Amino acid sequence: MEQKIQLTKKDRLAVAWRSTFLQGSWNYERMQNGGWVYAMIPAIKKLYQTKEDRSAALKRHLEFFNTHPYVAAPVLGVTLALEEERANGAAVDDVAIQGVKVGMMGPLAGVGDPVFWFTVRPMLGALGASLAMSGNIIGPILFFVIWNIIRWGFIWYTQEFGYKTGSKITDNLSGGLLQKITKGASILGMFVLAALVQRWVSINFKPIVSTVKLDNGAFIDWSSLPLGGEGIKSALIQMQSGLSLTQEKVTSLQNNLDQLIPGLTPLLLTFLCMWLLRKKVSPIIIILGLFVVGIGGHLIGLL
Repeated sequence: MEQKIQLTKKDRLAVAWRSTFLQGSWNYERMQNGGWVYAMIPAIKKLYQTKEDRSAALKRHLEFFNTHPYVAAPVLGVTLALEEERANGAAVDDVAIQGVKVGMMGPLAGVGDPVFWFTVRPMLGALGASLAMSGNIIGPILFFVIWNIIRWGFIWYTQEFGYKTGSKITDNLSGGLLQKITKGASILGMFVLAALVQRWVSINFKPIVSTVKLDNGAFIDWSSLPLGGEGIKSALIQMQSGLSLTQEKVTSLQNNLDQLIPGLTPLLLTFLCMWLLRKKVSPIIIILGLFVVGIGGHLIGLL
C-alpha cells in the first residue's frame, strides 16, 4: 500500500513564516499572488515530486488573490489541506481550490482591517507612545514585541485551524461536501466582489446638460452674511436647510445618469472589463487602456 504524503509541522511552519511576506511582490494585476506562491513553495515541494506537477501547482496558485495579509493564514491552512488530499489522489481540481480561496478571502478581508489596523494596533500604539512620551525607551520596544507576538500567534493558530478544518472537508469528498462548499464560496465571493464595484469604481461625466438660474431665497446670499464666525455659522445653517451654494443650479450628464440608475456606469465598465478578460485580453492591456481613455476623456472635457 502506497504511503500517504503528509505535511509535517515543520512544513506548515515554513509556510506560515513565508506568509509574513505575502505582500512582498504585490502587483496591480493579481495583487498578492506572488507572495501566496512564495508561501506555498515548501508544501508544493513536499507534496509533488515531479517537475511537471510542481509547475502545475505553482501555476495554479498564481491566480488572483487579495485579502488582509494576516487573515490569509486560515485560507492558507485550508488550501494546504486541499493540496495534500489532491497529492494523495483525491478528486480535488483547480476550480475547487481557487473557489475556496476566492470565497474565503473576501469576507475575511472585512474582518482583518477593523480588528488589526483599527483596534489592536492603535491600542498598542497608544500604550507604547504614552511610555515613550515620558522618556521610557520600553515604549517602542513593548509595542514592537507585543504586536509581533499577537500577529505571529494569530497567523500560526488560524493556519493550523484552517488546515485541520480543510482536512475534515476533504474527508467527505464522495458525499459532495467539497463541491457544495466550493459552490457556496464562489457565490459568496461573487457577491463580495460585486459589492466592491460601487465603492472602488468611479466614473464622472462632466458635460453640462442644463444651467438654471434660481429665484431669490433659493440660494445663500453671501453678500448679506455677517463677517467672521457668525457668517460661517449662518451659511452652514442655510445649507443644511436646503439652500444652494450658488445662484445657478448646474446639472451634469453624471447627475442625470445617477438619477436614472445610481452606479450604472461603474457597473457597465466592470462588465466590459469582465467581457474583455473572457476574450483573453491581458489585464495589463485593460489597465493601460483605462489610463488612456481616462486621460483622453479628461483632455476633451468628457471625464
